[in-house]
Amino acid sequence: MVVTKFIAEFLNQFFIKGVWGIFKGIGLGIANIFNIPEYVKIFKSWSGDFSAVDWILAIVSVLATVAVLAAIVIILVVLIKKYIRVRKTLVDQEELLNEVGNLNREIIKLSNEKEKILAMKVSQLGLKPGESPYLENEENGEEQEEKKDGEVDKTADDYSRFYKCTQVDLELPNYVAPDFDNEITLPEICEMFRNYACSRLGLFYEIKIIRLFLSAFASTRLIILQGISGTGKTSLAYAWGKFLQNPVTIASVQPSWRDRTEIFGYFNEFTKRFNETEVLKKMYEATFKEEIYLTVLDEMNIARVEYYFAELLSILEMPSRDEWVVSLVPSVWPTDPAHVIDGKLKLPENMWYIGTINNDDSTFAVSDKVYDRAIPIDLNSKGKFFEAPYTENLALSYKHLESMFRECQTKYKVSDENLKKIEELDDYVIEHFRLAFGNRIVKQLKEFVPAYVGCGGTEIDGIDFVLAKKVFRKFESLNLSFIRDEIDGLVTYLNKHFGKANMNECKEYLELLKRLM
Repeated sequence: MVVTKFIAEFLNQFFIKGVWGIFKGIGLGIANIFNIPEYVKIFKSWSGDFSAVDWILAIVSVLATVAVLAAIVIILVVLIKKYIRVRKTLVDQEELLNEVGNLNREIIKLSNEKEKILAMKVSQLGLKPGESPYLENEENGEEQEEKKDGEVDKTADDYSRFYKCTQVDLELPNYVAPDFDNEITLPEICEMFRNYACSRLGLFYEIKIIRLFLSAFASTRLIILQGISGTGKTSLAYAWGKFLQNPVTIASVQPSWRDRTEIFGYFNEFTKRFNETEVLKKMYEATFKEEIYLTVLDEMNIARVEYYFAELLSILEMPSRDEWVVSLVPSVWPTDPAHVIDGKLKLPENMWYIGTINNDDSTFAVSDKVYDRAIPIDLNSKGKFFEAPYTENLALSYKHLESMFRECQTKYKVSDENLKKIEELDDYVIEHFRLAFGNRIVKQLKEFVPAYVGCGGTEIDGIDFVLAKKVFRKFESLNLSFIRDEIDGLVTYLNKHFGKANMNECKEYLELLKRLM
């Protein structure tokens, strides 16, 4: 047929003469490029007529041609390798995606199996799948109630989101309160503790340090032990816990501490459990007992204290202990521990916090906000050896300790004469240094000084300590070069109003400031 011949000739023009001609031409071109015999033939046919210059130009031409050929070969090899590498990457990605898909399918299968197992466990509790003995009903917001036929045998591991606190609840039935010594006095406690630390633990402290340490309990919940390394800061708190047969909780502060979760813990939305810290567990335990509890924040200024301890500082400043409440979780579960009420825990009245501080380049400066709420005690000297009789432990109730402190505030109340002198000193400091004491410091002074006297110290030494550590310490934030002359006037003022033989700690500190200028 005519059309058949037309199609054959038409396609022949396109494929044979056109497409095939392209590939044929490329093939012939490549073959001619690498036709070495033809190059040799051309060279021989012309080389007989070459002059010296012609030979040089001919050799250069040959070398240039060889270089171009070599470059073409190298480019082709690189392109082939690159293609192979890209292709291999694509294949690996495909295989990885396939494996991820397989793993996802396995996860779905395992999740289905887990749901079946949980459904079986729930059915054993007399509940329908999807119900919970403690979760809030998602549809109407009402709490699910457990089935009526008897109570389920609950354990902290299976039913409570507060595992550690619930463990305390389970252990409490076996708790027997010690026979507290409610006749002992503050001076006797100081002497016993000092002898106990020496005879039982090999720790040597001056009686003044013990008096300051115990008196601090009367005016604040935060005591800061600061000084050079190795002077027994942590050991002092540790020895106190051993002495009272209630070991301290030591929380080693980390540089990463940023907020309250480092103290209390946090609720994990994935596991539906509250990740409790040991500090929170001890807080909870203390709410059931009358023993004195200590929590040591070791190297507390290796992170910023006002970040992770801010909430506790604010709560413990509340005038009424009924307001010492911290919110742990926003919801209520029936299986929450007994003393976690409406998701909140009332902080124990029998717990104090001891912060140890090393002032060096690796730590942060403690802010006035923290110092104002604490009693700082310096331990900068090594304990001197002394002989002490073997001393037994003491069973001391915090209620008896606080009753002795209250008695001291009546019996050893700061004299009106000294209060007037302190008020006049406040006016002097405001006028010459533009610093004020503040009501908080005066309140702490009225609580600390009577307790210090009750422990065996003197009123003037107690006042000296508070002014040095709580007021004159603030001078460090001033420009020392501008207050140098004012410091001499302040020392003269102290000698005139308090006596040259008194206020030695304040004077020593002021002299130290002068040497730092």
